[in-house]
Amino acid sequence: MQETLWKLYTSNTEAWEAMLSACRDAKESIELEQFIFVSDDFSKQLIDVCAERAQAGVKVRFIWDAAGSFSFFGSGIAENLKKRGVELVFFKTLLPSFLKVHDYRSWFFRNHRRNLVVDGMVGFTGSICVSEKMQSWRDSNVRLAGPVVHDMQRSFERMWDRAQGKKLRKVKKLIQSDPEFAYVTNNPLPRGRFLYHQVTTALTSAQKYICITTPYFVPTRRLARVLKAAAERGVDVKIILPKETDHPVVDMCSKTFFNSLLSSGVKIYLYEGEILHAKTLIIDGTWSTIGTQNLDSISLLYNFEANIISTNKVFAEELTSHFMEDLKHTQEVTLAEWKRRYWVEKFAGFFLRFVRDLL
Repeated sequence: MQETLWKLYTSNTEAWEAMLSACRDAKESIELEQFIFVSDDFSKQLIDVCAERAQAGVKVRFIWDAAGSFSFFGSGIAENLKKRGVELVFFKTLLPSFLKVHDYRSWFFRNHRRNLVVDGMVGFTGSICVSEKMQSWRDSNVRLAGPVVHDMQRSFERMWDRAQGKKLRKVKKLIQSDPEFAYVTNNPLPRGRFLYHQVTTALTSAQKYICITTPYFVPTRRLARVLKAAAERGVDVKIILPKETDHPVVDMCSKTFFNSLLSSGVKIYLYEGEILHAKTLIIDGTWSTIGTQNLDSISLLYNFEANIISTNKVFAEELTSHFMEDLKHTQEVTLAEWKRRYWVEKFAGFFLRFVRDLL
């Protein structure tokens, strides 16, 4: 079996350049799935490259989430791209239809995935967005070449059909073409939260250490229990969170978990500097994941997400080295300091407990 090769990026600029390079070399297909796609110099450059390849006979398809890429939804961009040979579909709409009852049940579910697959041979995924506003953010992305990319392409095909309203067959189990690398999805549908369940199972099995990097941390009660239980049985649990994000309310809700986690022995570090947007998890140096899933209820329960899960030790070591480097730019939150915070924060935290399950 062909071996999966990878390259990790902590710089969005380098990841974007790698994506552009792969698209320029496309011979058969370019398939881009994005939550946030903003009109700026980079996005125009990406569109131009893809349109040029489309004119050369390459099949180019884009899936953008209507909410994440709201500035384009309702505009004439789909028709303009079609004239240039590029197919574009938006996932969902900005508002549910008044005439369709099921829209109100499913409109909240968004496509939060960010993937690029070129020729079915090269794939990119991670926390990256197509927005120059996020160029300096600390993100984690990966370029893959090998069997796992075929799984990414199959998943794109299903999302393409879903975005067009086609009825899909239920997936009872995930297909894994590479024993060490799996493309695991998370769907807000009955028995579709494969990624969520694999993450919680892996955390429950941790013996030595857990290293988590996530921008938005509003865990489900189940996930919070799993993390506390791991720390209480002696596992070294470290979580790196941004000091501030682009969502202040989420930041405040994250802090409502600090007291119970710190009391259980979980170590929390706040990243200082540019916004931390990476989403990675390493367990015992033998299991790791990188992708689009945040550790908040919306991402875990209500969004369409996808991560690469790997049992390759070298891959885990490389992600761990990035984690340790990030740790140098953090400030640890201790239980003693946390208990001494201002009463206003404690007061706000009390009321935020009642809404945090919605974030």
